Amino acid sequence: MLKIFRTTNNETIDFSVFGPKGDSGKHENFESIFVVFVSKNIKKLIKSSQITRFNSISHIVYDAPERPVTDSWSVYIPFMPKSDNIMEFTERREETEDDYFQLNVAGKIMDFRLSNQYQYPEAYFHPSEKESAIESIHNYFLDFFGETVEYQYVEHYKEFIPHLPKLSLCLSFWPGNLGRIINIQPIEEYLASSPALKQICMSLQSQQLFRPESKFYQAESISLTLYTRTAHDFLRHFQGRQAFLRCDEYDVSSFIGFMNRWKSGQECGKLEYLKIKLMRNRGVQNQILNANGVKYIDESRTPPTHTLPVV
Repeated sequence: MLKIFRTTNNETIDFSVFGPKGDSGKHENFESIFVVFVSKNIKKLIKSSQITRFNSISHIVYDAPERPVTDSWSVYIPFMPKSDNIMEFTERREETEDDYFQLNVAGKIMDFRLSNQYQYPEAYFHPSEKESAIESIHNYFLDFFGETVEYQYVEHYKEFIPHLPKLSLCLSFWPGNLGRIINIQPIEEYLASSPALKQICMSLQSQQLFRPESKFYQAESISLTLYTRTAHDFLRHFQGRQAFLRCDEYDVSSFIGFMNRWKSGQECGKLEYLKIKLMRNRGVQNQILNANGVKYIDESRTPPTHTLPVV
């Protein structure tokens, strides 16, 4: 199907979609998101005619490039079982001007083209315009999807990090030394000057601990690979909701003690989900589970359920 729309500057732009809306769900958002940058009237029409679809969107992710494989950020809506990619943005390459068309994005004129590989729109900008380009794209999404949607920016902490309204930061901390952090002091200083993060991912091989008042513990979610016996010490001060730990070294009695205190509400009162993977199991998993009163349920039996009242 070929779609032709008229812009607010009375220019026409045509582009292809891959079938009627709802053809399989795979490309439904492509048409909608692209039209966002074209016409205010069409934007209003889409929002009014597809209320259910918009209400199902809880958050949008700006995902950093997997350097050096690619230099493009992908923007997608996380759905199960597969995320819905809606656009990319990339620092300008050396193609000619004929490869692009221009659109007004939140007051900024930006270059766009349709990807031959992924079949969704790509925005391009000069490296010196990265900050203003990302801000314009984010502002447009804020206007289109609203402030009730959560916007997450996923990136390595040493790269450019935008600080924009309603933008949650999910940062990874991977140094060049086998991907393991030996000295946490530079990370501590970086976190002290940053807002509280949505998510932190890092690999630690240090006996040092973050200070109890550190913003490290204020992240909503942490994903840690630990090569020292400090897992229980990190968890003791954690104020977030989710923790994912991979432990190369650990102390079984400390784990048991922490889980008992967590269950009783003495520690980590906000922690809702905890996943621990022991890289050297040594047969201690059942020891930890038994010590905390976890009951084994045979696979052939139906597990117990709990129904929450409708609010």
